[in-house]
Amino acid sequence: MLASAMRYGFVIDQDRCIGCHACTVACKEEHNVPIGVFRTWVKYIEKGEFPDASRHFGVMRCNHCDAAPCVEICPTTSLYRRDDGIIDFDSARCIGCKSCMQACPYDALYLDPNSHTAAKCNYCAHRVEQNLEPACVIVCPTQAIITGDLDDPQSTIAALVATQKVVSRKPHKGTEPKLFYKGIDGDLLQPTMPARTASHFWADRGDAAEFAALAASPDARRSSGASRVVYEVAHRAPWGWRIGAYLFTKSIGAGAILIAALMLTLGYRSDLLLMGFGAPALAMVFVTLTAILLIADLKRPERFYFLLTKPNPSSWLVIGGWILMAFGGLAFLWFASAWFAGLPPPIVVWLGALLAIAAACYTGFLFAQAKGRDLWQSPLYTWHLLIQAAVAGAAILTLAGAFTGISPDTILALGNTLAIAMALSLAMILAEVYLPPPGKEVELATDLLTVGALRGRFWGGALGLGIVAPIILIALAERVGAAPAFEMLAAALGLLGVWMFEELWVRAGQAAPLS
Repeated sequence: MLASAMRYGFVIDQDRCIGCHACTVACKEEHNVPIGVFRTWVKYIEKGEFPDASRHFGVMRCNHCDAAPCVEICPTTSLYRRDDGIIDFDSARCIGCKSCMQACPYDALYLDPNSHTAAKCNYCAHRVEQNLEPACVIVCPTQAIITGDLDDPQSTIAALVATQKVVSRKPHKGTEPKLFYKGIDGDLLQPTMPARTASHFWADRGDAAEFAALAASPDARRSSGASRVVYEVAHRAPWGWRIGAYLFTKSIGAGAILIAALMLTLGYRSDLLLMGFGAPALAMVFVTLTAILLIADLKRPERFYFLLTKPNPSSWLVIGGWILMAFGGLAFLWFASAWFAGLPPPIVVWLGALLAIAAACYTGFLFAQAKGRDLWQSPLYTWHLLIQAAVAGAAILTLAGAFTGISPDTILALGNTLAIAMALSLAMILAEVYLPPPGKEVELATDLLTVGALRGRFWGGALGLGIVAPIILIALAERVGAAPAFEMLAAALGLLGVWMFEELWVRAGQAAPLS
């Protein structure tokens, strides 16, 4: 094996590169990469208008980061950093959760359509171990790809990085990338700079997360001389509707216990059927649905138990799994103690509240590990998840109250709690989309929600039907003598609003291009 003091990296000299795609072809052949996915690829942009037009290209691939976010988030240590600095992967451990694809700011990972596991450039580690260079280096006709040990001052690559003007992609992400470029056009390093359209000259896009919508957004209004993407490979949004649904069911499960704990603490102890049995039963049902959705979203669901047998304790997927199991156990204890003692003792109530908060909020830390998605880095999102759980919990208990015959005082208290939580949620959403964006990626995503293709569902659905209308219904309930019917309707609309917002947040967060 290689010595442990090595840090293998790449320099790609775009002054030498002729854009021949030999590296792409060699990589596919060496690793039997299936059609439709790539470990290394060439991206083209154009600038200007005829006759003053120019074309620029850059080679894109894994950056083999020293602080690789894909390694941190991978729940089963399928991705790992070798002693020589190469970020390699073990497909036998991968469960296909796609979290690594969200964590990588460089769009370097893909799901192998044959094995249904994550894969990427691994620096041809099997060749390096035999003192051979990566396949892409061997075939490059202009010797534009330079590899070697960045920590060896005698190596060509170390001398090049030390003496030449080289740049890396997105150094502000803190990933410490080890892929450097010499002579590359700056727009190729900033994926949000070039304009994107729903089609190229020879092909229509079939991979759009929201690319067509982005093309129609205000951000797409560019001068005729601005750069534009004219050739790249397909990159799809890894997470779909199941993730939004998982956030929704988890909010209901956590919120049911959280609001029940609040009501019991405030002295609403007469509705035993709802507070003693209904709340924990709802929590167990919706946490079970959450687990089912998470497993169903895996590309290798039969390996879900690897989260327990091969866990990476730094991944919030693993930590979240532990929290959900503890929360489910506490919900069962709550139910059992109510069965034997009438109502759960205070220690169970307080432990339930703490675990409900943890269950509601851990996804904020998971999304923060998804460093490739800037919208999800919002420092407000973890708190918003807690507020969403309060909305969902008050709503589901209000609806459940229709079947358990809760007292008017309890209905009124739940309705007021629901209205307060929704008002806080509205303020949080407006802050998330209207505070000055930290970068172009966040601006693109929030534009998509507020003025782009998702604006109808965002304003009319998530905010209008899901928040504003329920608040009005609750305010009018007592005045027009329509309680508890208005509270029930408000609760149903509130749940709809939670689901719509989470689904839109997941979609918008994946809209901005990463490469």
